[in-house]
Amino acid sequence: MIAQNMNRLLVSSAVLTMLTSLAIAQVQKDVPFVPTPQPVVEEMLRLAEPKEGEILYDLGCGDGRIVITAAKKYNVKGIGVDIDPQRIKESNENATKAGVTDRVKFLEKNLFEMDFSDADVLCMYLLPSVNAKLKPKILADMKPGARVVSHAFDLGDWKPDKTVPVKESNNRTVYFWIVPAQVEGTSDVTLKTPQGEQKATLNLKQNYQHVAGTAKIGAKELQIKDGKLAGDRLTFSADGETYTCQLPVKTRKSKAA
Repeated sequence: MIAQNMNRLLVSSAVLTMLTSLAIAQVQKDVPFVPTPQPVVEEMLRLAEPKEGEILYDLGCGDGRIVITAAKKYNVKGIGVDIDPQRIKESNENATKAGVTDRVKFLEKNLFEMDFSDADVLCMYLLPSVNAKLKPKILADMKPGARVVSHAFDLGDWKPDKTVPVKESNNRTVYFWIVPAQVEGTSDVTLKTPQGEQKATLNLKQNYQHVAGTAKIGAKELQIKDGKLAGDRLTFSADGETYTCQLPVKTRKSKAA
């Protein structure tokens, strides 16, 4: 009787351990695998404009189609990241079939622990909650001017630079951002205007890529209107003129999600 009870306890313990392991594995997969339709892949890459020799990351790469398409069409170095070993196996097989194994690699990693600071382009098809967790890391770690594209889900209060419906895929939405430099505060710059270059001191307030503040040119102080960053390049209007300049990059400060 005691032996039977012990056997039952051992079996129950084994089953519980197995179920717990399965549950943990399931929780670790923050995003279910749903393939991005090829027309959406093409639109994401069209917006991001990857250039030969640049580095593209796909977080939650699934079967590797974004990375593989980018390598074939734009001749970039592609890195796909996924926590699911089956997806990594499938991605590697697809890369071999496509003949791009010299330009791509796929890593079985937790995307929250991934260092993608060298990315020129970051692609995502994740969930809103996952995007929200990644947003501070994107802003803090990625270089100004890097491009971010997301299928279906945005980045909350960091409004996209472009939002494009993909008609060939039931109007699925692609969002596009250019990572802004951290520029808040005072900077001495050279402004480009239709009349030529002018020295100025800018006093800036920043909300992601949108900028407000003042521009002091000589003895004249102007209110900045419609200020917008593309990386470290600022365009704004003041007193009926359009100004552009390249700003010195300050220490990055990520905004809370």
